[in-house]
Amino acid sequence: MYNKQEFKTPMPHQEPDIRNKNFSEVSTGYSLEDAVNEANRCLNCKTKPCMNGCPVNVDIPDFINFIKDGDIESAYRKIKEKNFLPAVCGRVCPQENQCEKLCVRGIKNESVGIGRLERFCADWARENGVETETLPRQSSNHKVAVIGAGPAGLTCAGVLAQAGIEVEIFESLNKAGGVLSYGIPEFRLPKSIVRYEVENLEKLGVKIHTDVVVGRTVTIPQLENMGFEAFFIGSGAGLPSFMGIEGEGLAGVFSANEFLTRANLMECYKEDKDTPAPKLEKVVVVGGGNVAMDAARVAKRMGSDVSIIYRRGIEQMPARKEEIHHAQEEGIHFLTLNNPVRVIGDENGFVKQIECVKMELTEPDASGRRGVKVMDGSEFLMDVDGVIMAIGTSPNPLLKATINGIEVNRRGGFVVDDNMRTSIPNIWAGGDAVTGSATVIEAMGAGQKAAKSILEYFT
Repeated sequence: MYNKQEFKTPMPHQEPDIRNKNFSEVSTGYSLEDAVNEANRCLNCKTKPCMNGCPVNVDIPDFINFIKDGDIESAYRKIKEKNFLPAVCGRVCPQENQCEKLCVRGIKNESVGIGRLERFCADWARENGVETETLPRQSSNHKVAVIGAGPAGLTCAGVLAQAGIEVEIFESLNKAGGVLSYGIPEFRLPKSIVRYEVENLEKLGVKIHTDVVVGRTVTIPQLENMGFEAFFIGSGAGLPSFMGIEGEGLAGVFSANEFLTRANLMECYKEDKDTPAPKLEKVVVVGGGNVAMDAARVAKRMGSDVSIIYRRGIEQMPARKEEIHHAQEEGIHFLTLNNPVRVIGDENGFVKQIECVKMELTEPDASGRRGVKVMDGSEFLMDVDGVIMAIGTSPNPLLKATINGIEVNRRGGFVVDDNMRTSIPNIWAGGDAVTGSATVIEAMGAGQKAAKSILEYFT
């Protein structure tokens, strides 16, 4: 029966004053009753506009229809036809800007909770031992090397492996998953779920080599001599950006990339772990994106008093509204319309203060975006012992420097055609290595598109 309720079925979650002291998952997930109730809000539109917002083109109305009937296994299998990481995407993808943005229910009311339903199906399948991965019946005798075990690389490898291609992934860190393992905090994406998704990929015969830095440990010409005929670069965007202001070299100034990597790979989220993570009393996080929210919320859980500094207003923040809301609930201070101009150190080279100026919005430009300008005489100081810069990243320059003739853009991203093919005929690239920092599902879409192009290359 069609459910006419205007708003999404509420997602159960930990209370703010409890969750800001632990790393357990914030949202605890739908029950079967919740999922069926939410699925019944779907209008099952004939034109399926929501699918146009999905970078991997999941058949959304079909999987939701299975939930309506209580057939969760079929719903999960329908999702897995296009999405290799549904438990991940259901948690971290910005559905409000993609599939849910185009949901017809959203014109007058709240859109259907597509991401919440995807997460429910994936969690149900994991808890009930549903397996969809089997070794392909035929091998094509072709070999592909995938560089980077993030969402783009994992997806590309999965599509190729299902087609019978021999695939090996080379990951520079000691765990597969890329940003899923070292970037996104445990309370948003548990590491057990990442391991589960990676293990599913290995069931397809994909081999994963960790602690291998392609370009240094081994080069692409050496991999070609080992029999690899094609390459997919999904190495992400691990090179952090800084503001270029005085004092950024002081002890206590971190990039968000470094801070989150330390917290994740040193397993600070485990209560029994005594890790060498920095113990900071008063921290400012500079930036307004999802990474800034992640860094601020991790620092809060590690015992710091945390403020987010952003040069525009909260309405202009690019982070997901849900993440901003959760951060506010957890006691993180938002200092919007402010901007750092200098970091000040003590006699031992450690951060002790940050100098900021107040900003004001200017009139919108031709694109409709409002600029900012400094308010004269508005300088002020804040006492801090930690500064986390979360103002963006760019691709690591190592690979482009070791691949002769490959074309990159001014930001260091690989230049690709519509099929994710680079200027070198047997090398493809996708995800953040091409676009700079973007979303998990966009990276997966790029990996999927590249895999299909590689298959065409072989045939």
